[in-house]
Amino acid sequence: MSIGASLKAWAKRIKRDGVTLWFAGKHPGTPWYAKALGVFVVAYALSPIDLIPDFIPVLGYVDDMLLLPALIWLTVRLLPPEVLAECRGQADAWMQANGAKPRSRFGMVLIVLIWLAVGTAAWWWLQPRL
Repeated sequence: MSIGASLKAWAKRIKRDGVTLWFAGKHPGTPWYAKALGVFVVAYALSPIDLIPDFIPVLGYVDDMLLLPALIWLTVRLLPPEVLAECRGQADAWMQANGAKPRSRFGMVLIVLIWLAVGTAAWWWLQPRL
């Protein structure tokens, strides 16, 4: 298998596991800590707005290439095997039926709120003290 084919297969698995976490967040057998991390990861992955915008050279793709896959991998490892198998089956069926990943308005709002919080904290920190 060539490197290009391996990377393509890896990217497809990451995309599928992102959708898997969407289903795992709704599953009653998912532990609370996996749900908490999964909600954050899914909100971020499905948000149309990135924490680090892609137009920033090099750093803009760090979240897409390193951070997001690492968070997806960690969250998948926290899921019980039976929940993971069931949610992966649901994700495969959903992706075959719809072809694209879902969008999350909650994720977009969450990312915008994080940017606002960082901006407010930076503004407050940079203000001269009287």
